[in-house]
This record gives sequence, structure tokens and C-alpha cells, in this order.
Amino acid sequence: MFSIYILTYNEEVEIAACIESARDLCDDIVVVDSLSRDRTVEIAQQYNVRVVQHAFESHGRQRTWMLEEVPTQHDWVYILEADERMTPELFAECVQATQSGEDIGYYVAERVLFMNHWIRHCTQYPRYQMRLFRKGKVWFDDYGHTEREVCDGPTGFLKETYPHYTSGKGFARWFDKHNRYSSDEAQETIRQLEKGQVRWGQIFLGQTEVERRRALKDLSLRLPFRPLVRFFYMYFFLGGWLDGSPGFTWCTLQAFYEYMIVLKVWELKDSPESRSTPPKIESS
Repeated sequence: MFSIYILTYNEEVEIAACIESARDLCDDIVVVDSLSRDRTVEIAQQYNVRVVQHAFESHGRQRTWMLEEVPTQHDWVYILEADERMTPELFAECVQATQSGEDIGYYVAERVLFMNHWIRHCTQYPRYQMRLFRKGKVWFDDYGHTEREVCDGPTGFLKETYPHYTSGKGFARWFDKHNRYSSDEAQETIRQLEKGQVRWGQIFLGQTEVERRRALKDLSLRLPFRPLVRFFYMYFFLGGWLDGSPGFTWCTLQAFYEYMIVLKVWELKDSPESRSTPPKIESS
């Protein structure tokens, strides 16, 4: 058996369905809330789950605090976002994986559901995320607006997927969220351009989807016309056109998000305002 963490912030629309997808399967569910300002906590407390709150600093730090400070009944844990769902099939495979003793963590592929449609092609399916792992063997660092796992031991991949509902709170929420995300991504882009390099070998010969995808992202940061390149890559190369109108909308939104990042990189590095800002002098 394993415990489930559910991470939330202003998730009153999603939290009930998320908890209900797991409550009949798991005997230890912990909602870790980032001081929501809506009814998220009130709704969560109606269920037989534990609810703790902690001020959000970043995705990596929130996960680190959660793993270090919030105890669980089981050594193995699964991280579930509020707009994701647990399924009986995935739960059964997770239980089996925790009993195998082969790996310290497992990646699970997301199934992106957008505009009531499974966006199978242009989301790079199967796109894996670290979700199930033994506590004390996996932790998280910040990377852009999100996080990246650091694993102390061998990891594996599960066959079952988890549903990820990406527009349940409407397009206004999507734009608001990605406006914030793009600021963090812009800062991470600048850091990667200054210190990083393209790992060509991993793009073509990476052993896992995770290695290939991250190497490809490092390359994409250096491409001219990145928003346009991303749209054509997703819509034509990956087959977004096969996902119909939702696929076209998804690819357009992702290209727009990329353009927001490009604009904010320019704003941080090359805008007249940034060049005219005097250097910050620290007092001794």
C-alpha cells in the first residue's frame, strides 16, 4: 500500500472529484494546500482525509517541505495534482510496483484531457512524470515554473496512465496561470542559456522519454522563432491535426505561451528599461 499527497491551491472546482477518485482505493490521503483563498480546504475537510496548509514558495520547495514535514502511514507515496485523477487500474499497478523491490520510484504517463477530448498526439504522449516513489529516496529541485526530481536509486515506468484535466477551470484561469508560469520560465531560460549546452546524444539516443524530452527542451531554448517552431512541431510533426479542433486550440495556446516566455526573456535582458536600470549596490 502507499499514501497519496494531493497538492492544491484554489482548487474548489477540482478537489472533490480528485479526492473521490482515490478515497475508495487508498487508506491515507493528505491534502497539502498552499493557503487557498477559495473553498478548497472547506470542501476537502468534508472527506475522510487529512488537510495541512503551508505557504507556497515554489513547486520544488513545496514538495520538499511536504515530504520532510508531513508524515504518512506508508513508506511509499504518490503525488496527485488536484486536476488529475487516480484510477483503479493505476492504483493496482502502483501497489504491485511498491511490492516488487526493484526500483525506488516510478514515472507515470499523463493522459491530457482538454475541451472534453484526449489530446493524444501533440502532448508528446506518453509524457512521463515522477509520481510514485519511496520517501527519502526522491526529492525535488526547482526548474522554471515547475520542478525536477532527483532520485537516489534506480527508477522504472508504469504502463497505466493518469487523466489530467487541463481546462476544468476555464480559459481565463489558463491565461492567468500561464502568465505567472512564463515569468518563471523566462528566468530559467536565461539561466540555461548562460550555463547550459545542447545534449545532442540524449536527443537521439537517450535511454528514456524523460532524457530525450529534457534534452530537446534545451535545444528548443536556442531556436529562432521558437513560438512558430513549437506550433509546427506540435501540430504537424507530432500530429496535433489528428486531435481535431481541440488539438489546434492546444497547439495555438502552447505557441502563445512560448511567445510570452520569449517576450519576458527580452524584457529581462534586452529591453531599454532593463539596460537603463542601475546596478544594485549592496551595503557592507
